[in-house]
Amino acid sequence: MRFQTELVPATLIRRYKRFLADCRLDDGREVVAHCANPGSMMGLAEPGTRIWLEPNDDPKKKLKFGWRLVEHRNGHFTGVDTSVPNRALRAALEAREIAPLAAYDTVRPEQKYGENSRIDFLLQGAGLPDAYVEVKSVTLSRQTGLAEFPDSVTARGAKHLAELARVVEAGHKAVMLYLVQRTDCDRFDLACDIDPAYGEAYAHATSVGVDTLCFGTHITPKGVSVGDALIVLR
Repeated sequence: MRFQTELVPATLIRRYKRFLADCRLDDGREVVAHCANPGSMMGLAEPGTRIWLEPNDDPKKKLKFGWRLVEHRNGHFTGVDTSVPNRALRAALEAREIAPLAAYDTVRPEQKYGENSRIDFLLQGAGLPDAYVEVKSVTLSRQTGLAEFPDSVTARGAKHLAELARVVEAGHKAVMLYLVQRTDCDRFDLACDIDPAYGEAYAHATSVGVDTLCFGTHITPKGVSVGDALIVLR
């Protein structure tokens, strides 16, 4: 998935109201950028952080910049836009590049299911059970090389796990897919200390047969693509 316009570097001044960020471009101009991330962004929103913004000239958009990346001092990147994983994964699924799901030849995004929910991807293939794939963007890392989810309490995430469990009980296939939008991690675990209820919902879902997949990403200021599978610790 390539960014629609060339990203420009900036320095974060502050993030506020969850979806807004004051930023200073390298030429000294101060701009307000849209932050497409409802989570806490723990460890990613400190003032002075090196970030990358995507400019736009869309007259329908009030803000002319979107915050897309954090650049770390070690040369790694974290993607902060939570809409990116679904776009990157759709391309990978349609190209049948996700090995555990490559047998499916039909990819249907945003399908209604359960109780007023939408599944990120419904996969179908001849002779195969329908596969319901829920996607979560992972950006938290509190230990070197270890990615964690969630970074804040997520009742919505727990609801999605319960929906997936019911899908399995109805005879379909269900997959919880975590896409780690960091280039500095090779392992994944749940942050149960942040949201114990999510951890309990995950334990129940996996006990009834919901599968877990976790993949890393390749990230540059040009775009984001799905990388290799990561080690899942639970």
